[in-house]
Amino acid sequence: MSYRNPPTTPRKSATFDDYTLSEIRRAAATGIYDIRGGGAKRRVPNFDDLLFLGASISRYPLEGYRETCDTSVVLGTRFARKPIELKIPITIAGMSFGSLSGGAKEALGRGATTAGTSTTTGDGGMTEEERGHSDKLVYQYLPSRYGMNPDDLRRADAIEIVVGQGAKPGGGGMLLGQKISDRVAEMRTLPKGIDQRSACRHPDWTGPDDLEIKILELREITDWQKPIYIKVGGARPYYDTALAVKSGADCVVLDGMQGGTAATQEVFIEHVGQPTLACIRPAVKALQELGMHRKVQLIVSGGIRSGADVAKALALGADAVSIGTAALVALGDNDPRWEEDYNALGTTAGAYDDWHEGADPAGISTQDPELSKRLDPVAAGRRLANYLKVMTLETQTIARACGKSHVLNLEPEDLCALTVEASAMAGVPLAGTDWIPGQIRY
Repeated sequence: MSYRNPPTTPRKSATFDDYTLSEIRRAAATGIYDIRGGGAKRRVPNFDDLLFLGASISRYPLEGYRETCDTSVVLGTRFARKPIELKIPITIAGMSFGSLSGGAKEALGRGATTAGTSTTTGDGGMTEEERGHSDKLVYQYLPSRYGMNPDDLRRADAIEIVVGQGAKPGGGGMLLGQKISDRVAEMRTLPKGIDQRSACRHPDWTGPDDLEIKILELREITDWQKPIYIKVGGARPYYDTALAVKSGADCVVLDGMQGGTAATQEVFIEHVGQPTLACIRPAVKALQELGMHRKVQLIVSGGIRSGADVAKALALGADAVSIGTAALVALGDNDPRWEEDYNALGTTAGAYDDWHEGADPAGISTQDPELSKRLDPVAAGRRLANYLKVMTLETQTIARACGKSHVLNLEPEDLCALTVEASAMAGVPLAGTDWIPGQIRY
């Protein structure tokens, strides 16, 4: 008689899953770390883990589209003589010319202007395509100082000092040689075709006291006209927000780990920083304790996809949000129409993240003149404007359902959480209870 065990289904490790095994093999074969674009792909607590508590008897909703729900927002009201007035609380995040094609920058400007909002330059300076088609343009002032000049600072409508980015807080940017064309090299004063790795910190200040001096310099250059933003990655939001306020910022831009990037180490993208959801309440707490909430505006970015995300960020205390990856998708990034081209690159539409290679089939994250022709800036700008319109309508719909005549009147009381983690991070009760983990009840 045989006592052999019957065959069982092979079981793979949850720790050493297929992707982890492939990364080990790739590292062993090449001896280099992986570089890619995009944001974190791991599942972290996010806005989907929150729900709105619509009005019924205890709250009075607004009637459909008969009663107005304002979406306008003013950014930079603290010190700037000319704050930025936007029709919607959704802005376009900084994405550089170099990372993106000239046509993509133009499309972002066209879409943002049609929707009544602002776009942002990114690293590497200001392009005429973007300035010419952006009614409101924010100029990013980065550690690299690539393309920076006082004339463009004056031509901008606001200045954003980038201290950190959500995908790589504490790290500098990358632009590999294949994307440094003649024009990019000239704008950045770099040799053509040579990899560029930006500094991770500013060369002329090391702390909040120095930053205060730098902000005053920028205000003098621009005659105190332009709002000054400070952008930080989502690492220590309470202290970073408080120090940005102390330094004299008009706005704080807070970028969570779901925020994208053109290129950095994957280990950075997936393992450094905090989820956007975890960052908002500490930043709002810092503003409230300093008596600056709504006086210094808070702009939240990192994984914003829909009007529901926008409404939840505003309810948690943000004044506006900023989108990057979603805006590129609206332009045509990762479009299935280019599936054969994505397959030829060893990937598929929806998973393409090798933005640093400059071979983007959609003509967006490339400097290749032939690929760039695939993007029609006018049509792409129209798609972006449509997307922004839908996001705004969704935000209004939720605000009306909560009885709000302005989207900025949304508040934490309008929310509950589906998970213990989201409840603790957002500081709102777990659904069906009055319990917020970590808060003492008396």
